[in-house]
Amino acid sequence: MPLIDLQQLNKLYYSIGEVSSMFGVNASLIRFWEKEFGFEIAKKTKKGNRLFTVKEIEKINKIYQLVKLDGFTIDGARKKLGQKQKVNFVHVENDIYAEQIRFLEYLKSKLLSLKENQTL
Repeated sequence: MPLIDLQQLNKLYYSIGEVSSMFGVNASLIRFWEKEFGFEIAKKTKKGNRLFTVKEIEKINKIYQLVKLDGFTIDGARKKLGQKQKVNFVHVENDIYAEQIRFLEYLKSKLLSLKENQTL
C-alpha cells in the first residue's frame, strides 16, 4: 500500500473508517496506534466517533511507513519518531492504591478509638 499523498486530502475531518481504508488496515489498528503513540484526536462526535484532521493522518502516515513498510517494532518506531517510551502506570497506581488503603485503615482505627473513648 503506498503512502497517502497529503496534498490529495481535501476534507476538514475524516472518519476512522475513511482513514483505515486509506491505509488498508482495520480501524482497531488505528485506535491501537493512537493509544501507543499517544496522539490526541482533535475532534470527536457526540457519539464519541473519532474525526481525524490532515495533521493526524500525517502522523498515522509516518507510523504506517515505519511499522508496516520499514518493519519497525512499536518501540523502534517510537524511538525513530523521537517519542519517549510509553510509561506503565499500573505499578504507580498500585502503590497509590496501597497507600490510600493504609491511610483509610489508619483513619478507621483513629475513629474507632475516638468512639470507644466517648462511650467510656
